[in-house]
Amino acid sequence: MSLSTPVSRRALRHTRAIDIQAFAREDGLWDLDAHITDIKVHDTLLASGLRPGGQPLHDLWLRITVDKQLTIVDAEAVSDAVPYPGFCNTIGPAYKALIGLNLMKGFRQELKARLAGIAGCTHLTELAQILPTAAVQAYANDVWPTYDKASAAQSKEKPFQLDKCHALRTDGGAVLEFYPSWVAEKAGAI
Repeated sequence: MSLSTPVSRRALRHTRAIDIQAFAREDGLWDLDAHITDIKVHDTLLASGLRPGGQPLHDLWLRITVDKQLTIVDAEAVSDAVPYPGFCNTIGPAYKALIGLNLMKGFRQELKARLAGIAGCTHLTELAQILPTAAVQAYANDVWPTYDKASAAQSKEKPFQLDKCHALRTDGGAVLEFYPSWVAEKAGAI
């Protein structure tokens, strides 16, 4: 399924791309390398000068290193292209403030408390907000078992993904079909 056909002719002006790659390290830790770019199609006149079309306005990197419990043990931020060279690209060390946070325990609130506004880079902080779900995807079936239908029925431990989204709510049809032993019946039955 894709989006509907646009109702009017359109002209591309801007592309924001976000890429996150997760790496299992030999030492048992995991690196999440996050990258964001903003590229205009046409030349853009910035206060700092002309940025030719097709060249990034932002080319930013954030790496967090997490343990198996998703606690951040290291963080690094690098800004390769920024609208205000010599200013934007000096904020990287501030992202060490992420060390000690857990991606699954109030991360987004604490991220904002530590790095919102002038304490961080708007774009790097926004990028960091999507790291929890990227980490969950990385850990699924590698660190945390997701279980198939048969093994879920035998498990005494609830599969981690249940009750974390609309489709996998324990009173819903997907759980009834794929994880039947974990169905939590609503009043009135499913």
